[in-house]
Amino acid sequence: MTTTHRSPITPGQRKRALIAGATALAALALPVLAPALSQAAPAKQAVSTEKTSLGQILIGPNGHTLYQFGKDKGGKSACSGQCATFWPPLIASGKPAAGTGVKASLLGTVKRADGRMQVTYAHHPLYTFAKDTKKGQTNGEEVDAFGAEWYVTSPAGAKVEKSHDPKPAAPTTGGSHY
Repeated sequence: MTTTHRSPITPGQRKRALIAGATALAALALPVLAPALSQAAPAKQAVSTEKTSLGQILIGPNGHTLYQFGKDKGGKSACSGQCATFWPPLIASGKPAAGTGVKASLLGTVKRADGRMQVTYAHHPLYTFAKDTKKGQTNGEEVDAFGAEWYVTSPAGAKVEKSHDPKPAAPTTGGSHY
């Protein structure tokens, strides 16, 4: 029976191996985590407006639609945990900037339960929606989730509601079809 002898691994070699492994793992995970990380990144660019099928609305720094939550009261966010996963809050680092069509006097921030600062507009905490994957999408409009409805935010700070006008009746010809 033959035995092989290995040189003992020094603590320095072990540390270098662990660092190399962690670096490789991070390099593999970064492309997967990048979209989620960008959602949580602080807002450094301006909140602005964009024309959509719902009219002029607020958009965030990444061009995605900004929503307000019907359950938020007194300018405080009622969305955390799983709610904030689907409706990521617009997080600020410093004072948010007003872009085109936005009234700077209506922009502000509120401290969330986790200590981060969330951008507000007309005292409404602002959120994006996970299912809005492209600029201009409004997939979260009037969605009833986490205890209340979600609405796109107008440049005046009001909730935007879809038109619920009934479809017009088909025109009549006045004649008989028999």
